[in-house]
Amino acid sequence: MNQFRKLLPDVVAILLFAVISFAYFFPAVTEGRILAQHDAVAGIGAGHEMQEYQERTGERTRWTNSIFGGMPTYQLAPSYDSTDLLGGIIKAYHLFLPTYVWYVFVMLLGFYILLRAFDFRVWMAALGAVLWAFSSYFFIIIAAGHIWKLMALAYIPPTIAGMVLVYRGRLLAGAVVTALFTSFQIVANHPQMSYYFLFVMLFMAIAYGVQAKREGRIPQFLKATAVLIVAGLTGVCVNLSNLYHTYEYSKESMRGKSELVKENSADQTDSGLERSYITQWSYGIGETFSLLVPNVKGGASVPLSENETGMKKADPQYMGLYGQLGQYWGEQPGTSGPVYVGAFVMFLFLLGIFIVRGPMKWALVAGTVFSILLSWGKNFMELTDFFIDYVPMYSKFRAVSSILVIAEFTIPLLAVMALREVINRPQLLREQARAFYISLALTAGISLLFALAPGFFFSSFVSSMEMSALQNAIPAEQLAPILVNLEEVRQAIFTADAWRSFFIVLIGVALLWAYCAGKLKAGLLVGALTVLCLADMWSVNKRYLYDEQFVAKGTEMQPFSQPTATDKEILKDTTLDYRVLNLSVNTFNENNTAYWHKSIGGYHAAKLRRYQEIIEEHIQGEITSLFKKFPEAGADMTKLDANLTPVLNMLNTRYFIFPLQGGETVPVFNPYALGNAWFVDEVEYVDNANGEIDALHRINPRNTAVVDRKFAEVLKPVAATDSLRQITLKTYEPNALTYEVSSEQGGLVVFSEIYYPGWRSYLDGKEVSHGRADYVLRAMNVPAGKHTVEFRFDPKSLHVTEAIAFTALAVLVLGAVLAIVWKLRKRK
Repeated sequence: MNQFRKLLPDVVAILLFAVISFAYFFPAVTEGRILAQHDAVAGIGAGHEMQEYQERTGERTRWTNSIFGGMPTYQLAPSYDSTDLLGGIIKAYHLFLPTYVWYVFVMLLGFYILLRAFDFRVWMAALGAVLWAFSSYFFIIIAAGHIWKLMALAYIPPTIAGMVLVYRGRLLAGAVVTALFTSFQIVANHPQMSYYFLFVMLFMAIAYGVQAKREGRIPQFLKATAVLIVAGLTGVCVNLSNLYHTYEYSKESMRGKSELVKENSADQTDSGLERSYITQWSYGIGETFSLLVPNVKGGASVPLSENETGMKKADPQYMGLYGQLGQYWGEQPGTSGPVYVGAFVMFLFLLGIFIVRGPMKWALVAGTVFSILLSWGKNFMELTDFFIDYVPMYSKFRAVSSILVIAEFTIPLLAVMALREVINRPQLLREQARAFYISLALTAGISLLFALAPGFFFSSFVSSMEMSALQNAIPAEQLAPILVNLEEVRQAIFTADAWRSFFIVLIGVALLWAYCAGKLKAGLLVGALTVLCLADMWSVNKRYLYDEQFVAKGTEMQPFSQPTATDKEILKDTTLDYRVLNLSVNTFNENNTAYWHKSIGGYHAAKLRRYQEIIEEHIQGEITSLFKKFPEAGADMTKLDANLTPVLNMLNTRYFIFPLQGGETVPVFNPYALGNAWFVDEVEYVDNANGEIDALHRINPRNTAVVDRKFAEVLKPVAATDSLRQITLKTYEPNALTYEVSSEQGGLVVFSEIYYPGWRSYLDGKEVSHGRADYVLRAMNVPAGKHTVEFRFDPKSLHVTEAIAFTALAVLVLGAVLAIVWKLRKRK
């Protein structure tokens, strides 16, 4: 009974988190409505072949041919037998709450666990959880459908809680918590977020090391660090299948180094993405004030005409234009919303810099500054270049603005530490009056100046991209009054939020003063600040994730409920394996086509690099040529030259979907598609990737294969031409293909399947080697006679990593049991 009473406040806090989470999504969650997000809908299309295969066979396929001609499923559906048990534990941690509700719930619970590890009282920890969980970025990514990212972020604070417990001497409990939530993080499958927070953990470990040195406890610190490393490695090993195969895939994907030597070599990195791609989404230096004032750059890239505050200043004659311009006027290509951590939270954070003592404060400050500077990306290229060139793995990730998640963690953590100092020592505000006024000036003061003189701080309220577009579209004499009114509209949006932040800080400060003056008890202060900050951040979040975005369940399946007339016509072709190029949509930004067909296009942030390069070098140009020449030929493919689309032909593009007026489409058969496989008469060996991709501009893939010289020994010389040679695809599965090959002379066969190192090839049941041809395809030298050729995608590494993962899972479970037994014995 005593133990229950001790736990009761925690239970109440957790139940309160569930209520808050439920309330945010009311009434959508009670009505069963869902968010029809682009990424979620795209996942349905890309995953259809995988799902159909699993339902039919009871097994998982690690390869799909549904998008981009074919790619591994490691980053489409990263599920493994070893993590199935972990999935059940994760659902229990979510308390089996409804979708969307548990998204916010686990954000709250994770930070709460962290603060309890720091020995915060229940209601202070609950307040801190709200400050973290309701940061605007998290709700923005829910609306965008970036759920893997959100889940990784949700499991990071409790992972760090394990670290805190270990350094505070609770080695076994801390190790179990660290290992468990490390494994949760990796299951969430967003390594970018986990990678960023390794820097936070490093800063915090240094802080504990400094503290240990001051107190003469270096041996204990080293022991705790060793325990943490073992715990972290255990969590990693539980997910070794996912991590290893993601790592292997990254080397072949857009996140790996290109083998091409490009003209703009300064843009290339030693490994990973191009600098311009990494920094495409860079937070503006002035935009950083969104941490304090959310609409400092207008908010989200949605129509300006939808903003009621701004439209009060709008000239009615420009309403049509304002329907086309966005509310956001920063320099990013576009955004779903700003990073806002709460105005009063920023006040507490700044106050914490002055009144919180110890190395941990400096770790959190360093993490904040580190995060902000790196989020500037191309706006602070000196630092960005250093990290790209010298910090391992940094160049693997794009959208550097997302590193602000670190600031979203460190700011509320130091803020709640500052509040604890004030509550424990009410005289602090009197003793540290200078710190109090500096913090007030840097928050309420700046907000007030923004509200009174916005033009003084920001010279323009039109982005450079917008200005260029407007100047090109509108004569100068007409543009001048538009720009004047546009500036008035956007200043109104900005100043409204500046006033808002000003008053929120004043209210929070008034509550602190009332407590320090003895007019308010600590419990009431925490409660009042929770309401203030929750109301502040809730209302901002509702700008980006609101009830009207939710639609009836099943809406997400509407694009797939019925094939179009064009789809039906193509599906009449029962040939085992061919590809479709949909020209009626944004070909490389949609997966609806993949639901019904094997698509040349698709949507994925980390497609195979060689495929992306062949899109850029060949496919885009061939698509342009098709749009130009097809109408000229009277919509008759037979009147077009086969050499118009040589790469699409070698990719066995059997059908094109062309757009018609009125939103209709028409299927067009491609008579020049080369089929599933073919013998070539000649091989052109080249020395490098540039030679491969360039040769495709001049060879005829039907007759000639271009091959990197490193495959010469595997593919051997081409045999003499044989008029009776024949190849037939006998069986098709996404991860297994069987061909019957017959010829009198034998020779080199090119298979219209995407080359990837994990594929294994067999000739009459015996494993043999195959190589790469035509930059992205598979090739094999097949001897004379009648033979069976098989390709199977069943990487040996998968079986090894699964065995290690199950072992690590057993160690984790054993550790958890030991921790519970130890706790019970200690209590007795």
